[in-house]
Amino acid sequence: MNRTTAPAALPLPPASGGRREGDPPGRRRWVTIEDPLPLESGARLPGVRLAYETWGQRAADGSNAVLVLHALTGDSHVAGPAGPGHPTPGWWDALVGPGRALDTDRWFVVAPNVLGGCQGSTGPSSPGPDGAPWGSRFPSLTVRDQVAAEAALADALRVERWAAVIGGSMGGMRALEWAVGRPERTGSLLVLAAPAAASAEQIAWGSVQIDAIRSDPGWRGGDYHASPPGAGPHRGLGRARRIAHITYRSEPELAARFGREPQPGEEPGRGGRYQVESYLDHHAGKLVRRFDAGSYVTLTGAMNGHDVGRGRGGIERALRRAELPALVAGVDSDRLYPLSQQRQLAELLPGCDRPRIVESPHGHDGFLIETDQVASLVRELLPQPPPAPPAVLPSPLPHQELP
Repeated sequence: MNRTTAPAALPLPPASGGRREGDPPGRRRWVTIEDPLPLESGARLPGVRLAYETWGQRAADGSNAVLVLHALTGDSHVAGPAGPGHPTPGWWDALVGPGRALDTDRWFVVAPNVLGGCQGSTGPSSPGPDGAPWGSRFPSLTVRDQVAAEAALADALRVERWAAVIGGSMGGMRALEWAVGRPERTGSLLVLAAPAAASAEQIAWGSVQIDAIRSDPGWRGGDYHASPPGAGPHRGLGRARRIAHITYRSEPELAARFGREPQPGEEPGRGGRYQVESYLDHHAGKLVRRFDAGSYVTLTGAMNGHDVGRGRGGIERALRRAELPALVAGVDSDRLYPLSQQRQLAELLPGCDRPRIVESPHGHDGFLIETDQVASLVRELLPQPPPAPPAVLPSPLPHQELP
């Protein structure tokens, strides 16, 4: 008699899925910003550390350095396999390496974990000045605050001017802020699937995700990090991820993949799920085990506040400051950051001739999935070899901490 063995139940999710002190470092290194970081709010954030990874060798003058910036739930692990210290494979693995678009025989590629994140950089789950997690005490951040921290990282790595700054989605917001706020340190720019400013609809999507997390009883006002497994705000974080993931993919793709089909062995009319519900549950379950709810709230709030024109006379005047070569690309099926926003950027950036279009059925996530098309854009942006041959510098660099 054949029997079907039920899959073993997963252990309860931890209060926070973010990296904890003492976890394997993987490929990460750290830079500590010695002075408290001034924030746009007027607050100062002490003890800031940024985790980062590098590929290739830095030229003696730093002229071959390229900054790659991740999206909301990404991290510094742009390339390489999953393993100790890295819960997921590199999110743009096909772009980085010898002979690839970001050729590590030519370019020194740097990818930080964003300030406010949870994979090694200072954020709500990090120890505060008293050694306890920051939790509810962690200040609100803006995209400009995050770029200020990245500028301190560039200083520590002795990079006066990036050959290029590249990013998509939230990373594209930071890349754009680099070009507008620090054009003298930005040699060229590639923005993928990101706007000049968050729209009302994008703020609305972000706000309901934040509310989903804060409404979870396990949120505890943001001070949940000492809670036992299963008692953190993982239900709220899971709901936020489900909401977000719907906006990340396109309706035609969901219809083609799932339609109205029930999950095998389940009956939606009797408490079971449709296949698309199971798909969303799967992505929610993965995120709660590798991400921190407080970081999700902090980073989503920063994205909601994104506006390169704030305090600079508006978007048009602000973008004129970025007098440098620029490429702007959008995904044709993106319903979260639609092509109209990239067309606006391409029209207003002085160094951009026209918008590029990434063709994909996958919606916003197309900038992560269509790596061949993204690689072509990177090669268009960086067609020439760096002005100086790579040369290994003594390690560690100033203010650099090794794990």
